[in-house]
Amino acid sequence: MTLIIKGFGLTIEDVVNVARNNQKVKLHPDALEKIKKCRAMLERKIDAHEIMYGVNTGIGEFSEVVLDDNQVQEFQKYLIYNHAAGIGDAMPLDYVRGAMLGRINVHAHGNSGVRPEITLTLIEMLNKGVTPFVCQKGSVGASGDLAPMSQIALLLMGEGKAFYKGELLKGVDAMKNAGIPVPGLKARDGLATINGSNVLTAMSALFLYDANNWLKQAEIAAAMSLEALKANMKPYTGKLHEVRGFKGAIRSANAINKLVNGGDLKENKVECKVQDAYSMRSTPQVVGAAHDALAYAKSQVEIELNGVGDNPIFFPDEDLQISGANFQGTPVSVPMDMAGMVITMVSVMSERRMNRLNNPALSVGLPAFLTKGAGLFSGLMLSQYTADMQIVEQRILSAPASIQSIPAAADQEDFVSMGMNTAIKNFQILDNAYGILGIEFMAAAQALDFRDYKFGKGVTKAKEIVRKYVDFLEVDRPLYNDHNAMKKLVKSCEILEEVEKEVGSLE
Repeated sequence: MTLIIKGFGLTIEDVVNVARNNQKVKLHPDALEKIKKCRAMLERKIDAHEIMYGVNTGIGEFSEVVLDDNQVQEFQKYLIYNHAAGIGDAMPLDYVRGAMLGRINVHAHGNSGVRPEITLTLIEMLNKGVTPFVCQKGSVGASGDLAPMSQIALLLMGEGKAFYKGELLKGVDAMKNAGIPVPGLKARDGLATINGSNVLTAMSALFLYDANNWLKQAEIAAAMSLEALKANMKPYTGKLHEVRGFKGAIRSANAINKLVNGGDLKENKVECKVQDAYSMRSTPQVVGAAHDALAYAKSQVEIELNGVGDNPIFFPDEDLQISGANFQGTPVSVPMDMAGMVITMVSVMSERRMNRLNNPALSVGLPAFLTKGAGLFSGLMLSQYTADMQIVEQRILSAPASIQSIPAAADQEDFVSMGMNTAIKNFQILDNAYGILGIEFMAAAQALDFRDYKFGKGVTKAKEIVRKYVDFLEVDRPLYNDHNAMKKLVKSCEILEEVEKEVGSLE
């Protein structure tokens, strides 16, 4: 089904479907009329020689420099040239496609003054699979993601580079091969294409989608470890969390109960302690806090996806243009710093349970390091090392980027969001999280094979999927293949998909 772009109603799931699944998009007729109306207003103001930032003035520190009629159109070209100043390898294509979708949705409000040809060309590029080559680094997340968005804008002049049908081509060739006319840039078009935090917002939307799936798998791994460690399941009673009131904790306790239902532990057929360690009994509170943080971040990202992030902003009904700072990425970077941090937090708890599975003093009768031949064999001893290394990296990356502003543009742009740094490091945190959780899954499956009681339906299904990829560790073997297989498995969400088929949604 085609996604209709209206300027409102865009969700992170829409971003995923367009960016990764190549869903087609179309501009709503009402949005097209709004764009045309705003452009007509802008052209009247240009003809009247009204001073407008970034239209007939320079930008940043040069905002007081007024351009003459001959310079207005040329300025857009040099603006894009100057700002296409990123560095590094190509950004993943889904980041770029998500940013293009977000920019189209900004234009759909009819407050940007852009020519409709620009917006419609971006739509054609999405629909025909022309994805600009964009360097991964260069944005400070205020005045928008200027460097990466400028590499997108180069295509609108038939310049730059783009991926098309698996090949990296010159921009003009990619556009020609796809049958997309190059619209060129006229007054305002360049700045209207680049002046928003669309890349870091698209990246944040994709991260939140992935992080939610990871967090549900963290609950599955926790349930497996809890069963293996003969946990007291009373702390997972729904009313305990309802009386406190945090939505995330209620959700998490409910999910873990679904996973252990039908097993001997849940039905009180396995002897357990009166009170377990925090890493066992406070899982709903900790994972729940992460759920709540991601929910808040999602609400902020979706506001940004559906808002007008631009400068200046035009109001055709009032014949008004206002220059401000709606490109500032801070409203996204602040909650997204928190979103990355909570993935690290839950990873730490995952490692603590894995430690309990390994440690014979804490594992309630499991063999040391989950091996039958302790001494000759070391079992999963080194798996913990691997998890620990990744957690330290996560902790380093969890320092907030949103407080790291460095002034730019001769102090005209003296506070910036550094939201691109947040977006980049969040994916690095999540990459480590896949590996850490994969190790807990592997250890929990190993531990469950030493137990002789019945497990919950969800736990049983999860263990079954793990065993498709990693065998029981009978004797020591090089574990890097197992670690990588488990990381790939967690990233694929196969465990989650199969478990949810068994027990229902964990949302």
